[in-house]
Amino acid sequence: MPVSGTSAPHTFAAIVSALRAAGCVFAEDEAGLLIREAPGPAALADWVGRRTSGEPLEYILGWAGFDGNRIALEPGVFVPRRRTQLLVDEAVGLLQCGRFPAPRIVVDLCCGSGAVGAAIARRVPGAELHAADVDPEAAKCARRNVGPVGGRVYEGDLFAALPPGLQGRVRVLAVNAPYVPTDAIRTMPPEARHYESRIALDGGADGLHFHRRVAAGARDWLSSEGHLLIETSEQQAEGTASVVAAAGLAVRTVRSDELDGTVVIGAAVVGSAQATAVPNSPVHSAHP
Repeated sequence: MPVSGTSAPHTFAAIVSALRAAGCVFAEDEAGLLIREAPGPAALADWVGRRTSGEPLEYILGWAGFDGNRIALEPGVFVPRRRTQLLVDEAVGLLQCGRFPAPRIVVDLCCGSGAVGAAIARRVPGAELHAADVDPEAAKCARRNVGPVGGRVYEGDLFAALPPGLQGRVRVLAVNAPYVPTDAIRTMPPEARHYESRIALDGGADGLHFHRRVAAGARDWLSSEGHLLIETSEQQAEGTASVVAAAGLAVRTVRSDELDGTVVIGAAVVGSAQATAVPNSPVHSAHP
């Protein structure tokens, strides 16, 4: 497809070349997407210019692919990562377990675009979905993604955003809170550190600030069969597991090398005030 404008690439090959020169690893795939999605030659020329200047492809397109669906995105809202597929897969597995009867209430906390909650709701018909984020722009974006699957979105700080009536009833509390240590943000790819909201990235000095806060409040919201699932990094998994165990939950850690994803899972312990802390339990691989 030709592109108008004297300074713009004119062919697929030229667009690929321009993207490659700008450091785009998947230049061919991105060029194909830009050509297919652009509403016209002028828009395509503009989009190629924005991409070669470093703007994330997802913001240019207005959506990101996740769990086989398109997730609407607004500039600055956290772009869903492939590794977060593991969080969805583990949540769906727990919800589909036949041992636990309805209701299947799901909370997507620190929801960002709502990608996690929307994916879970699509794969588990009948699940009751609630999502929350402190960032007004993220909450606005999440409504576009969560509304079509029957979910509700709230704006506010962690559990304070949720309806009190959910306390003690949540089957799955899925959390992809910021977990990048503050000093490590400067080492992130430019697409993230220059374009995504800082509030979506900064996890505090050790990256575990929000994990501590979530774990401390989780037991009040989980049902007796409930589970807390927190995405973390492989390097921080032991710290996240320790935080969750200290909150009185039985802990296991799941790792997928294929997705480069790590999820710490804490289970409510019926009849016990304190779970056995197992922060050093082996990390096992999941193969979705």
